[in-house]
Amino acid sequence: MSDFAITSLLIVSLFALLGSGVWIGLTLTGVAWIGMQLFSARPAGDAMAVTIWGSASSWTLTALPLFIWMGEILFRTKLSESMFRGLAPWVNWLPGRLLHTNVIGCAIFAAVSGSSAATCATIGKMTLPELGHRGYPRDITIGSLAGTGTLGLLIPPSIIMIVYGVSADVSIAKLFIAGVLPGILLAALFSGYLMVWALTHPGQIPEPDHRMSLGEKLHESRHLIPVVLLIAAVLGSIYTGFATATEAAAVGVVGSLLLSLVQGSLSWGTFKTALLGATRLYCMIALILAGAAFLTLAMGYIGLPRHLAEYIGSLGLSPFMLIIALAIFYIILGCFLDGISMVVLTMGVILPTVQAAGLDLVWFGIFIVIVVEMAQITPPVGFNLFVLQGMTKRDIAYIARVTLPFFFLMCAMVLLLWFFPQIATWMPGHM
Repeated sequence: MSDFAITSLLIVSLFALLGSGVWIGLTLTGVAWIGMQLFSARPAGDAMAVTIWGSASSWTLTALPLFIWMGEILFRTKLSESMFRGLAPWVNWLPGRLLHTNVIGCAIFAAVSGSSAATCATIGKMTLPELGHRGYPRDITIGSLAGTGTLGLLIPPSIIMIVYGVSADVSIAKLFIAGVLPGILLAALFSGYLMVWALTHPGQIPEPDHRMSLGEKLHESRHLIPVVLLIAAVLGSIYTGFATATEAAAVGVVGSLLLSLVQGSLSWGTFKTALLGATRLYCMIALILAGAAFLTLAMGYIGLPRHLAEYIGSLGLSPFMLIIALAIFYIILGCFLDGISMVVLTMGVILPTVQAAGLDLVWFGIFIVIVVEMAQITPPVGFNLFVLQGMTKRDIAYIARVTLPFFFLMCAMVLLLWFFPQIATWMPGHM
């Protein structure tokens, strides 16, 4: 059979299994088994057992359940309420006023969460009722929350970065540090848009309740101290070389437990709920990773990645056109798959081409995270859209429409990353 026929068969098998409701991890495993059984001389059962065991027993992957657990613990503390009280006095002078609490709150929580959905849900529970009560327009409130909630993937620690690092064999610590400046810059782009929107829609932003003195602002800022200390402990331990990403994840778990204990929100019930929630989420991700590892092996035996890389190479695309093509490819793929599945399903095919083009794999990891962020707000499978649909009872189409400006801001961020690669490579180069 030709490569096109084999690829078509595997794609049809993939979407048939996904459409029938089979779990993504089992779908990937099934497609890989079909590929190896029909088009490879190696026994599929032996290859599946060895590959899945090797994927599941990776030490690097240990950081993933720990960071997920840390996010689950913080999700159940009074962190969100404290952050709002600490941030609100400092943004009242900006055009857009309290709308910026969505951006800053998501950026701060992203630095201790690692999950886009958890960031969007946590900050949304705090800001949506408060901003609605104060009379802020519903469209821009929901749109800014959906867009800025994606910062949970870019600002470290990030679950997607760990998955990419494992899939591409790239240092997770370097990926974490590489995400800091792009995360801050993207948050600044979001805030800049909110300022422009507020200036072009005069009268829609309510006046502040009352002016605070500098002393009152500083006094309210004490509520930010715990989360700032936790961020400093996690990222500082990685940046200084004191801890690996896995050890920093353990530091984050201990810190989040201490934080919830001090806040009085740590009980046996919340501890157990957080642990079980993290276990369920990690088991889902681990199953997807195992299935993707087997699929990658199967595609290697069939030879599809090599043939695809040769085909793309024969097109004579410049590195810039390659990145544009990959961005479009991932945006389309993101309409149907979640971010983790996108990364693990495509890395085996895409990486040879990316390496042949001479692109830095740490830089490419940040690029991948940004285009996966876009997938979080593209219907029909946009996780942040689902989160906000449940919170606001609005339909997906409405939420996607009000989030569209933030999608285009992420497109602009991809271009900035291409023309100024030092945004992603400067900090890892100085570790």
